[in-house]
Amino acid sequence: MKVRSSIFASFILILEVVGVALFLRGFFPVPLKSSLSSKSKLSDLPAEPLAGSSPNSSRLPQPLFKRVVIMLVDALREDFVFGPNGRRYMPYTRHLVERGSSHSFVAKARPPTVTMPRIKALTTGTIPGFIDVVMNLNSPALLEDNLVWQAKAAGKRMVFYGDDTWVRLFPKHFMEHDGTTSFFVSDYTEVDNNVTRHLDSTLKRDDWDILILHYLGLDHIGHISGPHSSLIQPKLLEMDDVLKKIHGALVSKEAEGSLPYLLVLCGDHGMSETGSHGGSSEPEVNTPLVLISPAFKRKVGMEKPEVVEQVDLTPTLALGLGLPISQNSVGRVIPGVLEETSLRDQLRFLHLNGHQLSCLLKDSTPDYEKESGFEQFRVAERAHGSWMKLFLEGNTSEVLNNMGRKVLKQYLEALASMSSALSKQLGKYDMYSMVAGTVFVFQLLLVLLLAMPEALSGEATVDLPVLSALLSLPFYLMCLLLASVHVLVCTSAESSCYFCSLSWGLVFAAVAFSSAMFCILISMAMRRLPLGPLIHGKSPLRSSEWSLSELDVLLLAGTVGHTLSLAASSFVEEEHQIWYFLLNTLCLAVFQDVCRKYFREQSASGDEEEPVLPAKDCHLSARRRAEVVPERWLALATPPFTLLCCRLLRSLNQTGVQWAHLPDVGHWLNSAEHRTLLSLLAAFCLLLIYFLVQRRCSWVSKVALALGLLGVYSYRAAVGNVGFPWQRSGRATSKGTVEARFVYVFILGILFTGTKDLLRSQIVTADAKLKSRGLWEIYSGLVLLVSLLFRAHNLPVLCCCLLIQTLMAQFIWKRLHYDAAQTTIMHYWFGQAFFYFQGNSNNIATVDISVGFVGLESYVEAPAVFLTALSTYAGPLLWACHLVCYLSSERGRRSPVAVGHGCYCLALLRSVPAAAYIVLVTALRYHLFIWSVFSPKLLYESMHLLLTAGVCLFFIAMEQSPGSSKS
Repeated sequence: MKVRSSIFASFILILEVVGVALFLRGFFPVPLKSSLSSKSKLSDLPAEPLAGSSPNSSRLPQPLFKRVVIMLVDALREDFVFGPNGRRYMPYTRHLVERGSSHSFVAKARPPTVTMPRIKALTTGTIPGFIDVVMNLNSPALLEDNLVWQAKAAGKRMVFYGDDTWVRLFPKHFMEHDGTTSFFVSDYTEVDNNVTRHLDSTLKRDDWDILILHYLGLDHIGHISGPHSSLIQPKLLEMDDVLKKIHGALVSKEAEGSLPYLLVLCGDHGMSETGSHGGSSEPEVNTPLVLISPAFKRKVGMEKPEVVEQVDLTPTLALGLGLPISQNSVGRVIPGVLEETSLRDQLRFLHLNGHQLSCLLKDSTPDYEKESGFEQFRVAERAHGSWMKLFLEGNTSEVLNNMGRKVLKQYLEALASMSSALSKQLGKYDMYSMVAGTVFVFQLLLVLLLAMPEALSGEATVDLPVLSALLSLPFYLMCLLLASVHVLVCTSAESSCYFCSLSWGLVFAAVAFSSAMFCILISMAMRRLPLGPLIHGKSPLRSSEWSLSELDVLLLAGTVGHTLSLAASSFVEEEHQIWYFLLNTLCLAVFQDVCRKYFREQSASGDEEEPVLPAKDCHLSARRRAEVVPERWLALATPPFTLLCCRLLRSLNQTGVQWAHLPDVGHWLNSAEHRTLLSLLAAFCLLLIYFLVQRRCSWVSKVALALGLLGVYSYRAAVGNVGFPWQRSGRATSKGTVEARFVYVFILGILFTGTKDLLRSQIVTADAKLKSRGLWEIYSGLVLLVSLLFRAHNLPVLCCCLLIQTLMAQFIWKRLHYDAAQTTIMHYWFGQAFFYFQGNSNNIATVDISVGFVGLESYVEAPAVFLTALSTYAGPLLWACHLVCYLSSERGRRSPVAVGHGCYCLALLRSVPAAAYIVLVTALRYHLFIWSVFSPKLLYESMHLLLTAGVCLFFIAMEQSPGSSKS
């Protein structure tokens, strides 16, 4: 069965997306959960230890606090409170930290540092996984045991104002609530005013026990302009005033003889140096935790904050309110909160926490008895029982006190050990789905590799032995083997597997497909072996067909070497350095080819020059000869110019992990004193973008493009990034909604014009020129959209991208006669490098979600996700689209072959790293830090795979065009 290379590659890519999705379904772990189906109850709490007699009653100490106010400031970094600028940013809070009745901590949040997983961590005490990053967009109700449910079950009256994620996670739990959307990052004023406006009336009332406030303005400012913006200090002063108001109201209502209040100031996550979050850098994971209550000792000076885990707040609040600890919590109570209680109560609190952790350890670890923390807890529990016996006998000696302090220390060590052991177990993986997905992906990758000689041949077709595989005996034997393995796994698996829950029809289809792929692999491998062609009566391939040039060796070695280098987490974090090196090496290799083409070969052939441009006559005219000379020098200058552009773009945005905090040109341009220079640079870039793109467009699209780029500058001026000469510097900024929508109108117009021309070339008339113009118009519409989404200082990235594409297409790829495979790999390398030139990295924190709200008045999920993804992957997408336009615009019979070769190479380039990352994350799934590095990278690779599949499908559409086959 013969299939064109483009269709074959697209089919493989789509199936690989399915295989990776199956792997991800098993890889993202199910959180650690207790085996008990119901939630914790006071009646289920263990008895107080007592040696030598029947267990004591399940006595609970008195709650420590009557009312609790939790003030959660989104993206509040630790240095905003405890750092050198803390007194300037939050003076009242800093006074309470230094001189008030408070405890101060640095609470470490585990990645992913995005809002919804952090709220789950604060309320359940668990460590969410990276799948919660996706669920963050549409948070479902939280069903597992949590602090909010326990408080409601105990009759606590709760009030909430702020991020509506809480309302979605805990529906019908709050007596009163008012939620605000957390995704419309352009708003950093009203989103906080909507919370503060309720405070005066709420603080005067006595009909609530727990008040939760979630402020979003600081996080939105970070997304818009970063942690060093001039907007940061006013916002932090506003938050300081809010805390002062709450603290004053609580103090005024403090009654003599009643339980004290507790005021909690915390952040859900921090903020990176670029203002985003989601990764594992220190500024993102370190958040302040300030506990303020008259139950604590008054401080006499600034003390270095102790480091705790963010999940430690869950058991601390639960015990402080007299509630059971959530079953799945891995946190341990903060000892400083208990220091003013009696020694008996302290030991009882620690015993309850230890019992909950030991039960969770039993459920999650088969050999839990070998865990040092579990044994330490048993020893401490027995010592606690002995102490209780002496205490109840009335012993008041110093020996008893020392013994109690020793038991307290044993409990603390046991809690720390058990909490650490549980935190390292990210969850339970569905290994069956992971193995099935891995086998599926590797089968497809091997088929792709074995088909390389045919896919890159002159015919660009692949002969798949499908019928012979389906009729062979090994196919049916493999079906029986895989079916028996499935039955064996599903009947013996201790935990539920996704595959086992599928219907038998779907399982049989998967088994039959995998068996068929195995047989096809064997058949294709036999044809590639030296004896294979002789067995089938065919002549073996000649070695001359596979001679590799120096450039081929570089492209092959660079692509394979890049994949192998990413087996280390440090290379994943600094992957941009690899692409920068490969791109520089590529430019030097191309420069060598240019010199060989225009100088060495011509000098060897004497004064007679080889025709470079196609001509009807055999001899070049004098005018044509004169045109060749400047063309030669332009071709010679293109690689050095590309090197220069890449070097300048590297300085524009610092990325990665190790040096991301260092200042770069982008920060310098965005400073207020350089606004005029940024305005001039943006205007120049937009003009150059117009001249580079408009050449292949119709006059209607040219006018729309010019007006659209003018609208882009107007939008940036409206939001305050750049300015017009007649604008005053103190002019108030706006959201730029009208200006952005003005640009969207022209984007849609250009895309409509290009699509119309493309459809006419395929359906009405076989006009290759019309088809080419339609493609380039769609490409110009995409460029206009990207220019709107890019920040002003990133416009040089887009400008250099278009300039390099124009020069390489005009003077390198065509003139040096590079084939489709070489051109495709070069496009792939450039696309990957420009992904990092934008300032992106393999860290979720570098995703700029503010672009998802350009032109929107409120949060709308679909366009916000689309715009964010488009802006993030603009570099690879622009280069992939340019590849489609370039290969499809070639004339003659080479066009279908070139398209097939390009599609196949793209599929191969994306399949190899995807398969490699599947192996890596499987091997490193239990290593928390490395897992947190590779997991986002796997998500990036999955998105790239999906993007490539879409591009290849577009390739097929172009190959089917009547204009493609017309000479």
